[in-house]
Amino acid sequence: MPDRPRLTPAVASTRSAVRAVLGAVGPGGALVGLSGGPDSLALAAAAAFEGPRAHARIGAIVVDHAMQPGSAEVAGRAAAEAEALGRAPLLGRRGDVGTEGGPEAAARRARYAAFAAALAETGAERVLLGHTLDDQAETVLLGLARGSGPDAVAGMRVEAPPYLRPFLALRRATTLAACADQGLEPWHDPMNGSSRHPRVRLRTTALPALEQAIGPGVAEALARTADQVQEDAAALDAIAAELAPDLAELAEGGIALPIAALAANPRAIVHRLIRLAVEDEFGVALSRAQTLAVARLVFDWHGQEGVDLPGVRVVRAAGRLAFIGA
Repeated sequence: MPDRPRLTPAVASTRSAVRAVLGAVGPGGALVGLSGGPDSLALAAAAAFEGPRAHARIGAIVVDHAMQPGSAEVAGRAAAEAEALGRAPLLGRRGDVGTEGGPEAAARRARYAAFAAALAETGAERVLLGHTLDDQAETVLLGLARGSGPDAVAGMRVEAPPYLRPFLALRRATTLAACADQGLEPWHDPMNGSSRHPRVRLRTTALPALEQAIGPGVAEALARTADQVQEDAAALDAIAAELAPDLAELAEGGIALPIAALAANPRAIVHRLIRLAVEDEFGVALSRAQTLAVARLVFDWHGQEGVDLPGVRVVRAAGRLAFIGA
């Protein structure tokens, strides 16, 4: 690849997007999550250009999921691209992919486990991921279709420590063009053409059908929806975080929240207070279904027994909601 590729609009857009997030990269630096596909390859190239200018140490990690023939060769090719871009450290990892939740979910868990291990090994503070506006639109639409609630509709965030997603405002066509303009040859995952996967069906069938039915700009509208929900969620999170220290009481084996004070708040705040109590005290992140089960002890209590969560039991007694380590 030439040292100074032609600066086209696509290349400029990817570099500008990376430049905008590098302030969040501390002295430990960051790793680009590199699959060899167009999104991550365009990201690696932009980070290679912008990193030195921001005095940010940028490496790369390539994860081989070993889920299809030739995966090792694909990982090796991605590693070679990273080396050509001058990325150091360069880590290669084989993801331990299970079966729970289907192949996409299992691969995602393996990938993020590899990222976490790489951060610990290298001392890097962030992982840069190449998700685009198209990925965001698909995520929001999946959340809507599954009725997964506001957290799912909020989609992915540009900054969700330790992850940074600089390209969430860029279309997939931009990353493809940026690779072509710089002479990079991305790998195209055949799984992205398989209709077995819900996300692929959304991409190839549902979103085009929506655009045909209601006009262009559906992906951008879905991404704007995610931005708006994120803003609202951030405000509610801030309110809950401010209330929590005044409400929390020590309880034997855990903490408690007074029922009357809880019930005086809107349900959206109560749900956040419940999640905060469990996460801060026990390090457990609750699903929406688990949160609602606990909230019924506040709003729909008829003398029922408590709720068992992973490592935590929640009971209502003496006017308090007690969270006790199991």
